[in-house]
Amino acid sequence: MGRLEGKVATITGAGAGIARAAAHIFAREGAKVGILELKEDLGKRCEEEVRAAGGEAIFIQTDVTDADSVKNGIDATAAHFGKLNVLFNCAGGSIAADKKVHEVDMDVWDFTMNFDLKGPFLCCRYGIPHLMKAGGGTIVNVSSAAALKGSFPAMVYSTAKGGVISLTRSLAGQYAQNNIRTNAICPGVILTERVMERFGVNLEGTDNEQSKAASATGMARYPFGVGKPEDIANVALFLASDESRMINGASVPAEGGMSAY
Repeated sequence: MGRLEGKVATITGAGAGIARAAAHIFAREGAKVGILELKEDLGKRCEEEVRAAGGEAIFIQTDVTDADSVKNGIDATAAHFGKLNVLFNCAGGSIAADKKVHEVDMDVWDFTMNFDLKGPFLCCRYGIPHLMKAGGGTIVNVSSAAALKGSFPAMVYSTAKGGVISLTRSLAGQYAQNNIRTNAICPGVILTERVMERFGVNLEGTDNEQSKAASATGMARYPFGVGKPEDIANVALFLASDESRMINGASVPAEGGMSAY
């Protein structure tokens, strides 16, 4: 029996990276998955992959910064599968134009806050009523190691992800009485397609991709500092499952120790 057997989950940004890995892992562990993704080609690809592996999934094109779009994606998942038990709010990310507070363009501030903080808020806003209807459930938000200490030059990103931690704590206290647990994951450098492209990491033909990526991203001092999407997806699986029933309101570092030493 899978660790999410009988559960229905929505995963935002599931066309790529951590969320795509989570769609595969959640389905393998018995969940039916709503793939909420803005890019149609990536969303359909993920849906097809999950189904080809024997899982159940539905793709709903979703813009996490738009309230109506989020509501439609979550409602459609619940309607298709009959309920909703898990929200994995994974869509987000930093952009290269993030700069010092006196230099950053206000468009960068607005985009980042909408994508990284408003997105999880909207998913919780429209997902929690479904979790309550199901008798409870779990919410897993994605913050960042950048939110665990002062982070620069990605000032706007670290601020937004710090807001995700505060949102997570507030939800944990507010909805515990409804049998809903809310936790956050704080990843470090993860070898998603976007990260490898941004840092210019090409792993083809190397026997030690972790070491190569660590060197390219300045993370070589942390032996476990660079991870793969599956590493974070497995943390999400644990937090979404009943195995973590005593964990609520936590921000779990998944960054190889970079915030500890």
